[in-house]
This record gives sequence, C-alpha cells and structure tokens, in this order.
Amino acid sequence: MKTTAILALLALIIVPASATVTIDYVTVGNAGNAADPLTGYGSVSYAYNIGQYEVTNAQYTEFLNAADPTGANPNGIYNASMGSDARGGISYNAGAGAGSKYSIKANMGNKPVNYVSWYDAARFTNWVNNGQGNASTEIGTYTLSGNTGIITKNSGSSVTVWLPSEHEWYKAAYYDPTTGAGGGDNYWQYPTQSNSPPTVGTVNITGDITNPGANVANYNNGADWNSLNGNVSTIGSSMADNYFGTADQGGNVAEWNDAVISVSSRGFRGGSWNSFDFDSMNSLARVSITPSFETDSLGFRLASVPEPSSLVLSLLASACLIIRRSRRDLA
Repeated sequence: MKTTAILALLALIIVPASATVTIDYVTVGNAGNAADPLTGYGSVSYAYNIGQYEVTNAQYTEFLNAADPTGANPNGIYNASMGSDARGGISYNAGAGAGSKYSIKANMGNKPVNYVSWYDAARFTNWVNNGQGNASTEIGTYTLSGNTGIITKNSGSSVTVWLPSEHEWYKAAYYDPTTGAGGGDNYWQYPTQSNSPPTVGTVNITGDITNPGANVANYNNGADWNSLNGNVSTIGSSMADNYFGTADQGGNVAEWNDAVISVSSRGFRGGSWNSFDFDSMNSLARVSITPSFETDSLGFRLASVPEPSSLVLSLLASACLIIRRSRRDLA
C-alpha cells in the first residue's frame, strides 16, 4: 500500500469525515484511585476522557441543524426559552432553509448551552457517538424511547462517548493525586483545587471573566452582563482549572451526570451562575431532579474513551513500519 493511501486511511479513522463538532477532552488518569473518604465518591478503576469544557451553544446549534434540519423538533431537543430568554444562546427561525433554522445569538457561541434536559444531553451524546451528521439520536450510547423513564447507558465497544458517571464527574472535579492535596486525602472540597470557597467571578460586556484566577467561579449572580443580574460566562475564562485540566466544574451551569438517584431522578453537580452560596459547588452537594427538567442554569459535558485508542496507535505503528520499509526499498 502506498504511503499516501495509508495516511489518508488514518485520517479517516482519526477524524471522521462527518464530524462537525469538536469536543476538547482531557484525560483523567490515576486509574484505581481510592474514593473520597468524606463522601465515598470519585473512585474510578480505569482511565477516561472528560470534556475540558461544558458543551456550548455553538456545538449544540450544530447538533440542532444536523439532527433537526426541518425544525420539526419531534423529541423536544430545542427549548424555545433558548431563544426568548437572554440567558439562552440559540435562536430559531422557521423561515430559514433546511439545516439552518437554528443560529447562535450574539456573544453566546462560547457560553454553555442551557435549557437542556437529561434526555437532550443523551441525544446529543448519541449523535456524537454515532459520528454526527445525520446520525441517529435515538440509539447508540442510550436507547431512547420518548422522554420518559430512567434510561441507562448501553455497553459494548460501539459506545465511545457518554454522559459522565457521578464517580467520573466527581474525580475530574475534586481529585488530585499530588502528595498532600486536599489536606492529605487527595480530594479538594471545591472543583478549583481549593478547600476555600471560590471568589465570585465578574465579567465584561461579552461575558468573559474579568478577574480570572486559580480559585474563581461564576456563581452568586456575579456575571452581570447583557442587562442581566447574573448570567452564563465564557467557558474557561475563569482560568480555575482542576488537576486534570477541566474548567467550570464549579459554577457557570450545573451539569447533568449519569447517576440514577431514585426511581425517577438523575443527578447533577457543580452549582451554577445563580447559586447564591458556595455550598452548591462543595463536594458534599449531591442534587437530583426529574430527567425532563430544563432551566437556564443546567447544562452538561461529555466523557469518552481515552485517545489515542489502542486501535489508532496500532495502525499508526503499522503505517510507520510500512513507510520505513517503503523508503528502504526505494533506497
């Protein structure tokens, strides 16, 4: 096989041609870590990837235009409040052409999507897992049948993207393997590598945090912009990353996880822009609500298998070997 053909094949494997949304992931390592002795959460026996940022309005708009090109919205993946509420970031235009009915509002593309239910998050997850484009939103990581009931993650090698479990979300938010971290138990109380409550973030006229720092979060209605008392802020602009590199796991929007808290509710964590105190960001704060719930302060991020996968590494190694042999033969 020619070198150019090998490289083209690898490019198709690494970046699917149908992909329109790029998710920035960080790898959460230190597999087999102990749970937080304070709560019992955070132990994960494997390495995994988790979204560095919350899913944004720009990413969700791409999803809407691909998954619902005619604007029929049969599964309720678009909430009209995304357009009518100044804290929402996505407009709908029934008169626009197919595949372009949804658009990003000014200064809102890099803000976390909100007004999404757990089911909406699961459909976005299925779409990403299945290759995007015109991929199914109803099967894949989750098998959905309407917006009812508790739906659990499917198993198997075809599942490569999912909503983080509570343990996965918790580990990325609070765990730190550094000696002495968290006072010696390797878990911080807040998802900013701190046992002290974060400083309230303030913003400029486009929603960027203006007082970034290692222990800053968007909460307590501090992000006053767009003529609002409290609002979502630009992802990552607080610059308060966790040990593994995630941003905004404290404040901005609270985030759905995959936990089943009771027979009829799903978990979410992290607090939001309108959390009036810092307790909602504390590792002790475990919250749940019906999975159909949608509001201006609740969003999500994704988790995935670690990359590069063993398959890609194997193919790369094979390709390099073939390339070296081809060059040797030409010498």
